[in-house]
Amino acid sequence: MKVAMLQFDIAWKKPEENIIRAERLMVEQPGADIYVLPEMFTTGFAIQPEDIADSDGKETVRWMQAKAKELNAAITGSIGIKSSNQYFNRMFFVTPDEEVVTYDKRHLFAYGGEDKHYTRGEKRVTVTFRGVRFLLEVCFDLRFPVWSRYRDDYDAILYVANWPTCRIDSWDILIRARAIENQCFVVAVNRIGIDKTNDYCGHSAIINPYGQTVAACTDNQECCTAAELNLPEMESYRHKFPIVTDLGEMHLWK
Repeated sequence: MKVAMLQFDIAWKKPEENIIRAERLMVEQPGADIYVLPEMFTTGFAIQPEDIADSDGKETVRWMQAKAKELNAAITGSIGIKSSNQYFNRMFFVTPDEEVVTYDKRHLFAYGGEDKHYTRGEKRVTVTFRGVRFLLEVCFDLRFPVWSRYRDDYDAILYVANWPTCRIDSWDILIRARAIENQCFVVAVNRIGIDKTNDYCGHSAIINPYGQTVAACTDNQECCTAAELNLPEMESYRHKFPIVTDLGEMHLWK
């Protein structure tokens, strides 16, 4: 399973421009199974609902479906959408056969006012693609280990984010912590550039179950970097050193 991370500067409220940037980066990693984009990749981190250009998300999802089919790969990332008179920070996982799986961000960023305008998600979501099970998570979810705790239901966590430079040390530590404690791969994709309130330096990385970096994007540079997820090695590690199958905790999720 080859997973590619797209780290780029998101143009504020310019979906067409951001899609062009994403398409240009995808060319750098042909043959990936999944292309992972940042949080709110079409607009930037839009707290105010009126800042969402593609309010229902349909136009963006149509692009994701067409591109996934063209590349024979899944495409995932989050956008802000309006549904049933509510706003959600919704992560889409779109497959080449046009299947769409969604996850609504559970932990809204109250410090920045996201909780005042968006509705939090209620369901934890996993998706299986080409034999690999993925847990879908968005940005601030990273700080809540219980929400992402392994329940015998995934092999890798996908985090998409707009995580600012001022707190990037926490990002670096937490993506490794989630990989180590859950004995899983973590694919963590962050943006670069500047928006109305913050600057971003990236630090997108793929972390293996040992907490080691297997791929990373250069700080403050647009890039598309990929790595293979070695599932047999992960399963062997889980079997030999069975932290995640500790029955003392696993029964809590049944």
